[in-house]
Amino acid sequence: MNRTPALSRREWLKLSSAGVISFSMSGWLENLAAATANNPQRRKSCILLWMNGGPSQMDTFDLKPGHANGGPFKEIATAVPGIKISEHLPKIAKHMNDMVLVRSMSTKESDHGRASYFLRTGRTPGGPVQYPTIGSALSKELGDPNAELPNFVSIAPYRFLSPAAYTSGFLGPQYAPLIVADNAFTFGPQQESNIDQLLKVEDLDLPGGVTTKRSSSRVQLLQEMEQEFIATRPGAAPLSHRTAYQRAVTLMRSAAAKAFNLSEEPKSVRDAYGRGLFGQGCLLARRLIEHGVPFVEVTHSNAPGLNGTLGWDTHQNNFENVQKLSAVLDQGWAMLMTDLKQRGLLASTLIVWMGEFGRTPRIATDRKGRDHWANSWTTVLAGGGIRGGQVIGRTSKDGATVEERPVTVPDLLATVTTALGVDFMKQNPSNVGRPIRIAEPTSKVIKEVLA
Repeated sequence: MNRTPALSRREWLKLSSAGVISFSMSGWLENLAAATANNPQRRKSCILLWMNGGPSQMDTFDLKPGHANGGPFKEIATAVPGIKISEHLPKIAKHMNDMVLVRSMSTKESDHGRASYFLRTGRTPGGPVQYPTIGSALSKELGDPNAELPNFVSIAPYRFLSPAAYTSGFLGPQYAPLIVADNAFTFGPQQESNIDQLLKVEDLDLPGGVTTKRSSSRVQLLQEMEQEFIATRPGAAPLSHRTAYQRAVTLMRSAAAKAFNLSEEPKSVRDAYGRGLFGQGCLLARRLIEHGVPFVEVTHSNAPGLNGTLGWDTHQNNFENVQKLSAVLDQGWAMLMTDLKQRGLLASTLIVWMGEFGRTPRIATDRKGRDHWANSWTTVLAGGGIRGGQVIGRTSKDGATVEERPVTVPDLLATVTTALGVDFMKQNPSNVGRPIRIAEPTSKVIKEVLA
């Protein structure tokens, strides 16, 4: 007979943050995880791990040992017999039972800006339609419009090359992401010591000398002025302004804003994720999912000691830089999955790993680099809504072509949408007056990955 007392999720959070019970105490955590996982009211969530620059599939999840294109990295076995990945992802390898490798992406766009827009919206850029990023489209369907926390949070994005790929488009400003640590991709001792501040929402506290009552009066006055302005000057800009202020005020007044306070976490947990921006971003993603945010994205753009590259855009020193980037990825992503599973959240949380494209199979020997490549590359799905322990598709021995089960961007996004319980054929009114589906109607869901 199990005599472990039942804990509510709120009680667990209080005890954990206070240090009363340890991160992995046997019995308590397992009991809470089982209750959370079996809760029929638990909403589905998604975490997008965005690899800025385009990661090399040949050096992460689709190695070609023995071929001239293969490079120096070795394969290692994973938790699933027959599936092998890079030696520099040993912790992730242990989670392969909960992962699907899609090795047959074929997407055609190989410019950073255009490809980012394509992967994040499901459409190629151009034309009058302002398509929303996938986080906005899904958070609209999965989120609670009355939630105190935003339904979509973007952590450390690098938006410079494709700003439109990060907007809510025709869905409107109420579905835009809350962005923290914007473009904070540099790495070093100064950043590490300042990560808690980077990952907080700015200006949540009242200014010195301003009481809550006085603040409420100011907000009321602002709302009245904005209402008068919008009544005489309707349009997207004033509505966006009002929406931004309303969201800010709601967050300022909410106790849920403490989800952004990483100092509540035990030191052992923070260390386990890795103390860099990506690792702590993954920890923040877990906290936000735990507090009911349905869509969170974390961008991985840097690692200690990168040599001559921004993120995964490894035109030079590919192997040296991918090894460093992989170390950060391995620690943060593996701990995220462990943490979610122990808290009973992995079964309801889909994790998507991708960048805007892959890297060339052929190595530029003069600079030891790999260039942009969209013909045959890899994305990964993990966690909730999918049947793990699989590989979808196959590339040729040299990695240059897809030989089995090609997957397009619309196919991938329709699969992600379906795994989250959302109908990708649902239509939303657009800025050009005609309804637009979440994903293209010609999309083919990868049905074999769905749980």
